[in-house]
Amino acid sequence: MRQILFSGVIGLFLTLIGTPLLIKGLARKGYGQFIRDDGPRGHAGKKGTPTMGGISFILATLIAYALTKVITGSQPTFSGLLVLLLMAGMGVVGFLDDYIKIVKQRSLGLRAKAKMAGQLIVGIAFAVLALQFKDARGLAPASTKLSFVTDFGWSIGPVLFVVWALFMILAMSNGVNLTDGLDGLATGAAVMVFGAYTFIGVWQYQESCANAQTLTNPAACFEVRDPLDLAVVAAALMGACFGFLWWNTSPAKIFMGDTGSLALGGALAGLAICSRTEFLMALLGGLFVLITMSVVIQVGSFKLTGKRVFRMAPLQHHFELKGWSEVLVVVRFWIIQGMCVIVGLGVFYAGWAADK
Repeated sequence: MRQILFSGVIGLFLTLIGTPLLIKGLARKGYGQFIRDDGPRGHAGKKGTPTMGGISFILATLIAYALTKVITGSQPTFSGLLVLLLMAGMGVVGFLDDYIKIVKQRSLGLRAKAKMAGQLIVGIAFAVLALQFKDARGLAPASTKLSFVTDFGWSIGPVLFVVWALFMILAMSNGVNLTDGLDGLATGAAVMVFGAYTFIGVWQYQESCANAQTLTNPAACFEVRDPLDLAVVAAALMGACFGFLWWNTSPAKIFMGDTGSLALGGALAGLAICSRTEFLMALLGGLFVLITMSVVIQVGSFKLTGKRVFRMAPLQHHFELKGWSEVLVVVRFWIIQGMCVIVGLGVFYAGWAADK
């Protein structure tokens, strides 16, 4: 358990002291946010705020994980490394998108096909590798079975698994990207979900089938390859995002940009896949799902009827246009996300208890 404490504290410390240095460096180069003309009027004052802040918590997470392993003398696991690889890979795609926005001074960065291609390459690499590296019990980091609290049903096979993993990665990365529209909103919501996955990883480790002989009810154990190391990764992400939130909260001194939002979404999807809680992510990350659905509904309604359901999508901007202050929207949406995490963890515990 020391690993979890070290990774969280180191991640927090690194972003608290590292983010201001990044802000100065980005400001010196003039790497500021480009604001859309059709966005809420109150956002015009944010133009020029340094972006690509995701660099801060991506590096902090990677360093925190590495230092934790050195300090505790423990070995990294394939599950942990694959989630970090997915996070970093998606972050690179987001960085290219942000960089083009800044250099060309336009709200759209990478062309849609190029951005999608980058996400597909990273996602496919993760999905294929996640089915390799089996341990002594024959467990790979991921399973070809679908999962909620644990695996259920029959195997969907490696090809359909890759398609399913890609869907999850694209859905979560773009969901976080859509949520990242107000100061601190996506960062604070992500902190809560990573906290939930820290708890889930610890619980799965304590009730692992690898320890079946010492459990009171072996039938309720978890078949997860490296649950404790997934908790270490989640704790590092939670700490790093918490430290970044200090500078990202309203009025934000820096934005995470696509660099950060795509990386966080990838990390969330990776944790869900490797911890065998894929469908549970829809509850734990309920705010991201809600905001994504608001965009789907808005676009679908306009194409079918020519009418808009919301004043503006994503959903947070609808409430801004209704007169809510930015801070009010963020805090209330954080409350919604907090309730989603509570419900998700309750369902996780109930699923485990039902098998006892």
